[in-house]
Amino acid sequence: MLASPRLEFIMEAHDGLSAKIVEEAGFKGIWASGLAMSAALGVRDSNEASWTQVLEVLEFMSDATSLPILVDGDTGWGNFNNVRRAVTKLCQRGIAGICIEDKLFPKTNSFLGEGQLLADIEEFCGKIKAGKDSQTDADFCIVSRVEALVSGWGLDEALRRAEAYHGAGADAVLIHSKKSDADEVLAFARGWHGRSPLVIVPTKYYTTPTDAFRKAGVSMVIWANHNLRAAITAMREVSSQIMREQSLAGVEGRIASVEDVFELAGNKELAEAEKRYLPSLPTGVMHPPRRRRPTGSRAPATRARPR
Repeated sequence: MLASPRLEFIMEAHDGLSAKIVEEAGFKGIWASGLAMSAALGVRDSNEASWTQVLEVLEFMSDATSLPILVDGDTGWGNFNNVRRAVTKLCQRGIAGICIEDKLFPKTNSFLGEGQLLADIEEFCGKIKAGKDSQTDADFCIVSRVEALVSGWGLDEALRRAEAYHGAGADAVLIHSKKSDADEVLAFARGWHGRSPLVIVPTKYYTTPTDAFRKAGVSMVIWANHNLRAAITAMREVSSQIMREQSLAGVEGRIASVEDVFELAGNKELAEAEKRYLPSLPTGVMHPPRRRRPTGSRAPATRARPR
């Protein structure tokens, strides 16, 4: 998808169920959002969920879908050593790639505050090299996320960093921005000249026509957190209505059926597997009743312990 000649799209998921829904919708890939996974666990997007807890969520997601998953790996959960261990574990679980950002650990979400500190370029290049040297899947991808625009360092610094990360072996560059228009992202794309695949996250500049990204030579668009946000809205509305009305009658017709849940969870496959693997009992055969002690019987005396 990163090397595709046309613009590609991947959609946010944060657990096994949302991963299945993304695949059901027809997307070709999944963005495992750090913000969404953290929020689903009830913690902040500040590395409060450990990388092993994130890995457990990713394992469920990988098992639930056949789509390639690009993981939001924050800053790599530490230094180069953490990155290479994480990459090895991700490859073992069939994850397609990791995106790491050039900020400091523990990370702060890009949309919070101003002037966030950036990592030293050489140190971050070392993370990229360590990750590439540690992958056990030849197709595993490392996407380097440049935060210079978010942190107010400007276009020249963003291009300088992107070139260094590309030289260190990154398979693609993600340029991030929190402005409400795409001007600085499109300016970066013009300056980048397609030296490697370019990834963007238009969460803030969502009104920009998608054709503008195509014309700029963007390789991939990430719809980064919208399933989580949609779920929050829906759960709030349903919970408030049930609390208010003390009844299910008002919500039952506009939420997924229990049968839909069973279908997404794969209960049909389990029923078919039971037919293949469980023994068939003859009609009328039942388990024997448990034996009961005769009425009036006494329990055997407890054997005395030798002194």
